[in-house]
Amino acid sequence: MLSPFIIALVFLINTLFGIYIFLIMLRLLLQWQRVAFRRDPILRTLLKITDPPLNLLYNFIPGWRKIDVAAIVLMIVLKMLELKLLSWLGMDNNLDLFGLFIFAFAQLLSLLIYIFIFAIIIQVILSWITPANSNNHFADILDDLTEPLLRVVRRKFKPMQGLDFSALIMIVILQLADILVVGFIQQLAL
Repeated sequence: MLSPFIIALVFLINTLFGIYIFLIMLRLLLQWQRVAFRRDPILRTLLKITDPPLNLLYNFIPGWRKIDVAAIVLMIVLKMLELKLLSWLGMDNNLDLFGLFIFAFAQLLSLLIYIFIFAIIIQVILSWITPANSNNHFADILDDLTEPLLRVVRRKFKPMQGLDFSALIMIVILQLADILVVGFIQQLAL
């Protein structure tokens, strides 16, 4: 049985690493969608928080097409460090370096999937409570983030009698991807 001190340390490690990795992934996704960071104070704050380690990595790791490779490397390294710290505290993930890399990749993929799931859910809720032509910058960012996924589903499943089920279908697809793909990758790590 773990002591309350160890449980508190595990909580702090999970929280601090989780928040920072989430912020880096959000930055990566927004850059990928070419969202203008300069016009929104919240997005400028996101840049300020994530810039220090990324600016250092940009000297060594170039981007590739529209992908910020340095951000991906930083997220994987941080997730591997988090998992290693947790294993030192007595958690059950004593993996070799390759297994640690694969497990970290699987957890980052799961985080990516859940970012899309929650973005779709929030976008649906906002569509119910805000007018379609309102000037809501947050809703615009969510739309920029989720529209490429939803567009694929809308091509296959047309709205029926004015009802668009693309968000629900995409959430089911993403949840299945988390169960099947991420689950399979995690099994490779063990």
